[in-house]
Amino acid sequence: MSTLTATPDTPDTPESAQAAPAGPVYRVTGRRVLVSEWVKLWSVRSTWITLGLGLLFLVAFGVIAASHYKSGLDSGRPMERDFASATAVSLSLFGTNFAQLALGVLGVLITAGEYSTGMIRSTLVAVPHRLPVLWSKAAVYGLVALVVATVGAFGAFLAGSRIVSSTPVAMGLGHAGVVRSLLGAGLYLGLVGVIGTALGALLRSVAGGISVLVATLMLVPGLISLLPSSWQGDIDPYLPSHAGTSMFAVAHDSTTLSPAAGFLVLLGWTALALAAAAYRLLRSDA
Repeated sequence: MSTLTATPDTPDTPESAQAAPAGPVYRVTGRRVLVSEWVKLWSVRSTWITLGLGLLFLVAFGVIAASHYKSGLDSGRPMERDFASATAVSLSLFGTNFAQLALGVLGVLITAGEYSTGMIRSTLVAVPHRLPVLWSKAAVYGLVALVVATVGAFGAFLAGSRIVSSTPVAMGLGHAGVVRSLLGAGLYLGLVGVIGTALGALLRSVAGGISVLVATLMLVPGLISLLPSSWQGDIDPYLPSHAGTSMFAVAHDSTTLSPAAGFLVLLGWTALALAAAAYRLLRSDA
């Protein structure tokens, strides 16, 4: 008796054609690059620590300045020269000079840190056109720095204005120019964060980026003061730090820029830093 054995039909196609289908292909879009940079920003501990320090500096030094002014006034001591023309806004925003360092340094770390770890190679493989990476980093961190700084500015003012409420410099949110000054402080610190991001991408060194940032914001203004007074008036208002200061000043005089002019000058410095970073990103390897 013969036995019939059933054999499965095998297609005549080659084995390579029977391989498992490939996974879905994802397109690189602007939204996806933004989301990836958002995730990377919050995935490292330094982000939380540095943003917290920036917020602490802004609020704590504002409260300290307001308390120092109030105690000096109550004691009857002669008013210090730094506080002679003080307002509740200027006292509350005293910590801006310290907060700008924290937020600017974090901007440098966001870009230069990827170069120091080599992660930038993976990033540019995923986004081969390169420039969307820079724009996304600047946009994501600039927005985060803006929000944190604005919250800190309003928090510092609400705390500081209560301390000096019974003094000649007392002001409230309803006073002319107060809200505009607080928003200007947040915008200034947000742009400083973007400048830090651009410097990190341009120099590709954490130490180099931080050094240039500190020199630009703090050392160069001091060196300008050594120039003849006729030169100082032509250069000083257009420095990034002084242009930013005019953005959150309640009043300005002939030696300082108006808030709008200060914003345009600082925006120009920011655009210049981003343009230099973009040029190097396109012209050199990762």
